[in-house]
Amino acid sequence: MEENLSLKERMAEAGFTQAELAEAVNADLRAAGYEGSVSDRTVRNWLTGKTRWPHRRQRAALEAVFNCPAVEMGFVPRRGEPSSPDIPATEETVLRRHFFSVSTGVALAPVAQQRVGASDVQRLLSKFAVLIASDHRYGGKITIETQASALAGEALSLQARGTASQRVRGALYGCAASFTSSAMWAAIDGRRFDAAQRHFDRASSLAVMSGDPTIQFRIWSHAGSLYRHLARPADALAANDVARNLPIARRDPMFASLGHARHAAIHGLTGDTRAVRQALGHAQDALRQADPNEQRPMWLNAFYDQAELENLALAAYLSLGNYEEAEAHAHRSLALVRPEMRRTRAITTTRLAHAQLGQGDLEPAVATAISVPTDPVGQHPRVLGMLSDFGNALHIAAPKSPSTRTWTEYVHASQRNPQ
Repeated sequence: MEENLSLKERMAEAGFTQAELAEAVNADLRAAGYEGSVSDRTVRNWLTGKTRWPHRRQRAALEAVFNCPAVEMGFVPRRGEPSSPDIPATEETVLRRHFFSVSTGVALAPVAQQRVGASDVQRLLSKFAVLIASDHRYGGKITIETQASALAGEALSLQARGTASQRVRGALYGCAASFTSSAMWAAIDGRRFDAAQRHFDRASSLAVMSGDPTIQFRIWSHAGSLYRHLARPADALAANDVARNLPIARRDPMFASLGHARHAAIHGLTGDTRAVRQALGHAQDALRQADPNEQRPMWLNAFYDQAELENLALAAYLSLGNYEEAEAHAHRSLALVRPEMRRTRAITTTRLAHAQLGQGDLEPAVATAISVPTDPVGQHPRVLGMLSDFGNALHIAAPKSPSTRTWTEYVHASQRNPQ
């Protein structure tokens, strides 16, 4: 197979990722009355040369997106098939020409461009709200990552295919950046760190174009978390400092609190107890000062509160090996966590088991670990990894204890009878 470099270059010029091009092609297919069945795998097959000549409808959609014949995108017609078939102007082709003339600005017909407004932005944000809710219930799923990337593609498609005010254009870039940041977080949560880095590179450039400091804060704060999970504390501190030094963190204590709390979790990796305590103190002070009635982005309202601050403190003290302090924060977090935050509850419970084990409380630690639901949050990559680490630490600490046998039997039974 020969790589399709022409298509790759055109995608780069247009700023399309694979998922975003798939969404753009699907938008055209749906406008023409067909099912939008193109996926990022389809686009990958085009790029690698596995598919050298797409289906006729897909070719027509690609030609509308890039405003050039399929052969100029590097596709090779099958033997005996014309490169530009003479298709009569049926209702399908008329509809497609109309759709792209009004939504992309391509001069296919003298029809006015579609006006993109605040209602289009609100529609995207409504979809985003559903995605955020799913993320906080389960998290880490590749489907969430894919859906977030597709939403970003939808925002960029609107950006490219319609006329809009400068404010709306900024909002669309902001949507694309925020959605890509959610894809980044899903990849971090799912331990797909290479994908997370790619999303970060994309999201950071979109955030700059949006001019929205709240989105820039989110992306750089996520970058700090990415590097923390990769055990790169110096990079994590530097990235989180970018977030903490943005004007929004000085203007709104809620953003400042999150920045300090995540800084504490990073300092835990460095073994700096004083820095952890100082950062947590700043985080708590800022959270007390935050006006609960102030309007903030949905992604921040969806997860950050006293329970999350306690959870980040728990992570910091676990890293320091201060298990008694970690357990206290775990209990406070579990008492406050919202019912819908199922993934967060599972992660906090697993961390509590580690804190109890660190203090030598084998029986309570095993009971806590067993209390983590096996499905669906128990299948979360982070939870699975933490429970596996728990089992390894338990076998090292007390290989022949009754509690260790109980845990081993539980694991074997769970593997035989997954829910």
